[in-house]
Order: sequence, then structure tokens, then C-alpha cells
Amino acid sequence: MKTTLDFVSDVVCPWCWVGLRNARAAIEMLDGEIEVQTSFRPFFLDADIPKEGLEYQAFMERKFPDKSARKAGLARLQEAGGEVGIDFRFDKITRRPNTLDAHRLIRWAEGQDKGWEAKEALFNAFFTRGLDVGDTEVLTMLGEQIGLDKTLLVDLFKSDRDIDQIKREVQEVQQIGVRAVPTFIAARKRGVAGAQPPRILAQLLRESVSGA
Repeated sequence: MKTTLDFVSDVVCPWCWVGLRNARAAIEMLDGEIEVQTSFRPFFLDADIPKEGLEYQAFMERKFPDKSARKAGLARLQEAGGEVGIDFRFDKITRRPNTLDAHRLIRWAEGQDKGWEAKEALFNAFFTRGLDVGDTEVLTMLGEQIGLDKTLLVDLFKSDRDIDQIKREVQEVQQIGVRAVPTFIAARKRGVAGAQPPRILAQLLRESVSGA
């Protein structure tokens, strides 16, 4: 049996990295039972971030002014990340980037069957290494590290290639009701939001092929 899984996320969403790891585990649980074709769909967690990005701490303090709640949220993320092998290093992050170009990189990587590698590289670069994933030089480096052609990436980032398509896809997922990420959509008909555990995602995929 075959089905599809659309993973709607943004690369600056920490729960999306947890969700990515859980999705991978769910797909591995179904190995030999269901063949899952995954597509990565873009989302802008904060659509008004300028192209050059913003200073990270100031941005977070404005968005989450309650310091105790913010601290508790980070603690929950650290715990959830540890359970799936993620080392969140929020202390290393200095910029809150605009993620349009990061989504373009993911799209190009998917065209070469490297979508999973691109997602992992971007999450790791931002949340563990503290790199600015809105910087095209950083994105080009990451793309090269997963096997994409550096010269081609440099030329693509200088162009407007796929910008309109990314924006259109963001609008499309919003029009079908996606308001938070991560969101998982199986067979383009069944969806669930949040970094759900692997067993829940596996059940979603099973239901998408059984019609239950």
C-alpha cells in the first residue's frame, strides 16, 4: 500500500524539528506495511520578518513577554528534543531570519530527492549551530554539504526562482485551515497538528490507506 504525507513546517519552528524526527520514526514503523511519499510544504511562522532578519533575543522578548512562560516553554523543548536526539542550543541563536530562501533551498533539494537531508541540515544549522538560515551564503554552504551543486545554488539565489511558488503554497495551506505548525496531512485528506508521537502519525497514515 502507498500513501502520501505532507509535512507543513517552518525551519525556525523548534517543534517542527521534533515533528520531523517523529515522522521519520513513524515511517520506519510502517516499513514493509505502507510506502510513504513525503512532501515538505512551506509555512511562515512570522510572515512579517524583514529579509535581513531581526535580532533574536529582542524578537523573542517582544513575541513572548512572559519570561517565566518562555523559560518553561524552552525547558519543555529541551526535554522533547532530548527524547529524539536533538540538541537545542537557543543560547547560540543571534538572528531571527526570514525563511523564504530556506524554503527555496528545501524545494530545490526535494527535486534531487534530498528533502529530508535539507530539513535536517537547516534545523541543525539554526537550532544547534546558531547559524543565520536567512543568509544565502549559509544556505549555499548547507546545500553543498548535502550534495547540491554550489555554483547552481549561487545562481539560483541570485534569481527570483520559485519565490512566487513558495508564497503561493503558503497561501494554499492557510486556505485549507493550517494555522500552526508542524501540521501533517496524509493522503491530502487527513490532518493533525503538533509534534505528534510516532504512533499517532503511524495511525494517521494507516487510516489514510484504509479509509477508516
